[in-house]
Amino acid sequence: MKRYERLEQIRHLDPERDFFEIYRLTTTLEFPWDYTRALELALYRTYAVPSIGRLLARTAELTDRPQKRYDDTALLLDTVVEHGFDSDKGRTAIRRINQMHRSYDISNDDMRYVLCTFVVVPTRWIDVYGWRRLSRHETAAAAAYYRTLGQRMGIKGIPGSYAEFETCLDDYEEAHFAWDRDGRAVSDATLDLMASWYPRPMAPLMRHATRALLDDSLLRAFRYEPPHAVSRALIRRAVRLRGRAVRLMPPRTAPRHAWQNREIKGYRDGYEVAELGSFPVPGVRGCPVPHQGRSAVASFE
Repeated sequence: MKRYERLEQIRHLDPERDFFEIYRLTTTLEFPWDYTRALELALYRTYAVPSIGRLLARTAELTDRPQKRYDDTALLLDTVVEHGFDSDKGRTAIRRINQMHRSYDISNDDMRYVLCTFVVVPTRWIDVYGWRRLSRHETAAAAAYYRTLGQRMGIKGIPGSYAEFETCLDDYEEAHFAWDRDGRAVSDATLDLMASWYPRPMAPLMRHATRALLDDSLLRAFRYEPPHAVSRALIRRAVRLRGRAVRLMPPRTAPRHAWQNREIKGYRDGYEVAELGSFPVPGVRGCPVPHQGRSAVASFE
């Protein structure tokens, strides 16, 4: 297979009818590394919304055991990509996500915003740092994929097209991004987690490199000192050069899934999808009294 042959395959599919196949090809074969990084950044952005940052701080999942929270989030989301919406594992993953969300009073607007980040942030990342830009088929398929996921999560008012997802995200961030002490604590814990994936002497450099990839709105919301313009330019150029190097490599022939990533640390001996996530006791770590008729389970966020 030649480097752009799979893109031609994608262009012969219908992004509304074949959205799952297009999304699977894009995320697991064309851009697995980029999608992993971009989805990390997508979830990270949500901490700058105070209502989300405060909830995450109350649950203490990201501050007390961030690696497990990272692992479970990545594995649950990717289970649907690997096995499909209607597979036994896919349905179990979505059911687990819904059980956890329903244990908390999360607004539909916040849920919809998080969904928008999954669509928009990877596209923007890949258009800057990927080995090629995403095609219209791929952005339309991503919108259809997450529209389907959002429907199965019971989210209301989901945008239709990619452009609508983008507008929803930008408008929500403009209205809601703000400084919050809890959001900053969750952000710091996440940066520490990402730095822990590398040898200890590299930790300060990795924290700095991650901040250099953040846009100004995030830096302001978390009150981080902006990186020096020169170091910021060098780090971003290095990531772009990685994309150019990938363009010269043979295309991937085997799909790459989350459970294969080195960043997943807690399940070396395998896992059961139904056991992913956390199950806190009501009244502990921010978990309220369970809703009537629902089990007391943890928030996915």
